Amino acid sequence: MRRLLLRLVYVLALPAVLVLVWWLASDGSTDIYWPPLRTILRTFPDVWTSERLRTDALPSVLRLGAGYALAAVTGVALGTVIGSYRRVRAVCEPVLEFLRAVPPPVLIPVIMLFAGIGDTMKIVVIASGCVWPVLLNTVEGVRAVDSVMTETARSYGITGAARLRHVVLPSASPQIFAGLRQALSIGIILMVISEMFAASNGLGFTIVQFQRGFAIPDMWTGILLLGLLGFLLSVVFQLVERRVLGWYHGLRASTRRS
Repeated sequence: MRRLLLRLVYVLALPAVLVLVWWLASDGSTDIYWPPLRTILRTFPDVWTSERLRTDALPSVLRLGAGYALAAVTGVALGTVIGSYRRVRAVCEPVLEFLRAVPPPVLIPVIMLFAGIGDTMKIVVIASGCVWPVLLNTVEGVRAVDSVMTETARSYGITGAARLRHVVLPSASPQIFAGLRQALSIGIILMVISEMFAASNGLGFTIVQFQRGFAIPDMWTGILLLGLLGFLLSVVFQLVERRVLGWYHGLRASTRRS
């Protein structure tokens, strides 16, 4: 219980200090673009009602989830193939470096030409940015599989799909999850950017509409909601990661104790 309370203090201490600094720095502000934090917090429940959350926040989360899942599946699958075969990696590496260097927001007009302006475009934009950290981390994770484990599996006749399932993916999973964590923050950014182009709902669309209508406190409530959404998704990701990689964290803990 004591450790849990101490951990909560560590988690909440810095956010509490930052909120306090923001409150004190903005208190008494008469700048239309920098309203006091108390005004923003007072406006928040009036703006983000259950109806608006359903019509704007929920579609954004669903698009993010679809794009992120597509990037995760594609990145892990391609990364496993590329990381497992040296010749495939040699052929693909120049193309991957070229594509990775292209910023995903630049591709939005191109994607709009092929996918239209609906949800498909937004999902593809999110996936096009999220896929790279997953793919590259998967490649490096598969390449770093212990050769002793590989040879031991081969000597026991563990090959093909069984080797992939029981040796390669478990060994590469810590690095794969590192890529998935990076992709999550990228996905939130691209979710907002994609909704600023030819959208009729979503968090990005709503924030831009508030800004164009000079509803500045309302705009700030949208930014706060995005921050809360990012924090919540990060907490959920950590819970999933700790459950899936329980063996890995246990091994690291035992190594520290020894």
